[in-house]
Amino acid sequence: MLNDPLLQPYQLKHLTLRNRIMTTAHEPAYPVDGMPKALYRAYHEERAKAGVALTMTAGSAAVSRDSPPVFNNILAYKDEVVGWMRELTDACHEHGAAVMIQLTHLGRRTRWDKGDWLPVVSPSFEREASHRSFPKKMEDWDVQRIIKDYADAAERMKAAGLDGIELQAYGHLMDQFWSPLTNDLEAPYGGSIDNRLRFTFDILRAIRQRVGQEFIVGVRYTGDEQMPGGLTQADGLDISRRLKDSGMVDFLNVVRGHIDTDAGLTDLIPIQGMRNSPHLDFAGEIRAATDFPTFHAAKIPDVATARHAIASGKIDMVGMTRAHMTDPHIVRKIIEGREEDIRPCVGANYCLDRIYQGGAAYCIHNPATGRETSMPHDIPKAPRQRKIVIVGAGVAGLEAARVAAERGHEVLVFEAANQAGGQVLLTAQSERRREMISIVEWRMAQCLARGVSFRFNTWAEAGSVQEENPDVVIIATGGLPHTEILSAGNELVVSAWDIISGDVKPGRNVLLFDDAGDHAGLQAAEFIAKTGAKIEIMTPDRTFAPEVMAMNLVPYMRSLQALDTTFTVTFRLLAVEREGAELLASIDSDYGSARKVRRVDQVVVNHGTRPLDELYFELKPASSNGGVVEQQDLIVGHPQQLVTNPDGKFQLFRIGDAVAARNTHAAIYDALRLVKDL
Repeated sequence: MLNDPLLQPYQLKHLTLRNRIMTTAHEPAYPVDGMPKALYRAYHEERAKAGVALTMTAGSAAVSRDSPPVFNNILAYKDEVVGWMRELTDACHEHGAAVMIQLTHLGRRTRWDKGDWLPVVSPSFEREASHRSFPKKMEDWDVQRIIKDYADAAERMKAAGLDGIELQAYGHLMDQFWSPLTNDLEAPYGGSIDNRLRFTFDILRAIRQRVGQEFIVGVRYTGDEQMPGGLTQADGLDISRRLKDSGMVDFLNVVRGHIDTDAGLTDLIPIQGMRNSPHLDFAGEIRAATDFPTFHAAKIPDVATARHAIASGKIDMVGMTRAHMTDPHIVRKIIEGREEDIRPCVGANYCLDRIYQGGAAYCIHNPATGRETSMPHDIPKAPRQRKIVIVGAGVAGLEAARVAAERGHEVLVFEAANQAGGQVLLTAQSERRREMISIVEWRMAQCLARGVSFRFNTWAEAGSVQEENPDVVIIATGGLPHTEILSAGNELVVSAWDIISGDVKPGRNVLLFDDAGDHAGLQAAEFIAKTGAKIEIMTPDRTFAPEVMAMNLVPYMRSLQALDTTFTVTFRLLAVEREGAELLASIDSDYGSARKVRRVDQVVVNHGTRPLDELYFELKPASSNGGVVEQQDLIVGHPQQLVTNPDGKFQLFRIGDAVAARNTHAAIYDALRLVKDL
């Protein structure tokens, strides 16, 4: 431990950071009315008490009213934020963690129809593709007003007791001034690089006048926009030196790329299937050129990569932000020599994709993240041991087994297949999504270490379950694809699962009808297209694959657009009939009569799953609760105690897709919130 580079303290000005691991600024969208209240505080406190050195709050707290959040950000322009931030800071300080906050003005990276409906402002008229607003080109009074707003916000954060602040430059208003692509102003704030940086240095001077020289101030910025006509790597090195030489900045937090499109954002913050730590060497170049405190984060999901980042001297503080959303106790487990127990980040990006679609950030396989006020990260022991039988070893069943074993119960799992994993095994068939298998592997390791018994290749029946004399039975049998959705020709179609699993060979001219809109449809399409086949992906929705969400869609599009793929929206498959060697697919639109026919040799349907629930219904009459879940008790975290059948020998529940087709996170959350109280 004494020699672990990650556990060495780091001196940043007067502040001693207890190790080299931080969570970089990110907005999980947990504020209430723009304030970081109880849940927000609990989220950061969980990571602080587990040993993280620095927790950077707020993926861009708004400094001005004309920078309305596009996802539920902290409103740093309100005086009431001081009290809430002080409570959060005091709580984290009690556990030895430093606290900072990221401040920003979004500029054009927001919408005019949010907040107070004020015009979006930027140093040019250029629209950002992601948020679609045409900005007002800033006037002199806009510039001076926003400079003051930054200084006011910084002063509030110092009053709240924070250890420092970070100014967000990349993609936001500061960077819009820096980049020649987004700054059409004349002097003094446009034209030369000196003029384009003037806005930032005027803000820094105004902040220093308010908070003094001792308060820590850093900048998170792009050192290379990687866009034609944008800031180059040479520009980034020049800007880095200027920030250091200004004497007003205490650390640099370096990224590379641009975020004005979904594709750009995904390259800057890579997801599963993309290379780990792709910008680490670049951050190291900035560190070497400036000899100045340098922080960095971009898909550094595991301890080995983080350790290399510090041991190599490339950076001074390593950000493991999404990794800490998956497991907030990383540092504690390193210290305790339990790295193998760290819940792995699989890069699914459910967290970020949710916030970019207006939801709160949740980890795909840690449902306690973002629910710290109601869900435990550490599972407490039950007051008495019970025998729990679980049917199904997909992710829902495995999570139920893991949590039950943590509670101290005797756990037996029946699984019809020869291995655990369920639908995740199908998901992991795609090379880009192979990391998903860690969701299964981690749970299996946790279960085996806690004495869970598994019976693979075993089809559970009502009699065999009851022979185990269980106290609780949990049905986690999942579902099977539902393809019988046509008025005629259901027997002529195959499912997306058939393609992904390899049970059915792809055709040469394929229509894939996808109205589930999830990964399975696009995964099947990619399998088909990569064989050289022609494929049309059709959906009745106005957009395709809405459940996949923005950043996860990027790799699919890059793959499919390079192949023989057609995307068709607003059309519905009605029927299929055979004509010789061909299939005739009848389609129409919900928007009006537009009847057409497609001639293909294969039709693939992705329409979700239907529950495998026969065993559940067979067991219901023998159960004490008739399968009933008291929903209010489930929601507030009380044990399930309902008895509808006094002669019943066991409680019966079902979870995951055995209830209804949903997603991986929902299945795991079902298991955690039920079993944590058994």
